[in-house]
Amino acid sequence: MQITVQKLFNLPFYTEGPAVDSEGHLFFTALTGGWIGKVDQQGEAIQWATAVCPNGQAIAADGSHWFCDSKQGGILRFDINGKPLPEPVREQIAGEKIHTPNDLILDSKNNLYFTDSLLIDGKVFFKGADGDEKVVLRGIEYANGLALSNDERYLYVAESYKNRILRVELAEPGIVKAKAEIFIDLPTHSSGVISQNLPDGLALDPQGNLWVAHYGMQAIQVINSQGEWLFSIDTQLPLTSNLCFIEYQPERQVLLVTGGYGEPGPGAVMVITVSHSF
Repeated sequence: MQITVQKLFNLPFYTEGPAVDSEGHLFFTALTGGWIGKVDQQGEAIQWATAVCPNGQAIAADGSHWFCDSKQGGILRFDINGKPLPEPVREQIAGEKIHTPNDLILDSKNNLYFTDSLLIDGKVFFKGADGDEKVVLRGIEYANGLALSNDERYLYVAESYKNRILRVELAEPGIVKAKAEIFIDLPTHSSGVISQNLPDGLALDPQGNLWVAHYGMQAIQVINSQGEWLFSIDTQLPLTSNLCFIEYQPERQVLLVTGGYGEPGPGAVMVITVSHSF
């Protein structure tokens, strides 16, 4: 296996929310910088839209961009040109107060899942395309990144302050069929300091492997569908926040990776290529 790490650029702010649209354009968020970035044709960062503290990002099938805004307690939407759209969620959902929305995903029916990051009672919320609202999970020690299995039967959640990934089976969108299980306990930092572990963003590949941005470990951990650790990638980002696939082939994966060197900054955006020999 060969791994190549390319830094696209440095930024004054820690970065999050990597995403790729249907035309291959690359996007990210700048959190406390208060803007959403796009990578231009020269590989430089340009400001695409603004928010208060944009965090996790997902791009819907219609090309609209959905964001967690961690300081506004809600979910923002923008059209393909960066123009604001009506907000699907703000401050409350399913009778619960939203504190720190962190990461989000959309399923194939445009149903929304997002995390609310609290140390004791972190939650996963659901907002259906039909307007239905639910609390999917609660009592998570800092609910963070999210991913759905390719058949959308299982929901994966990063429980940051337990340094593990939870998996829960869904009976139908937004409804839990069985109690959440520990999918994997991740490798730990030799210092024993909790903040040097902390799984963050998640991405699932077409083969069912889960790729985990491991915040304090300067790493991406790759886990197979049985919950077995496969390998680790050194991201060269001491604080690795999130990742998404730019390209996926069984023999070659290209990742857009966000994070930085401190919070609230500085930050960077990386492209990592993983090549396999078969």
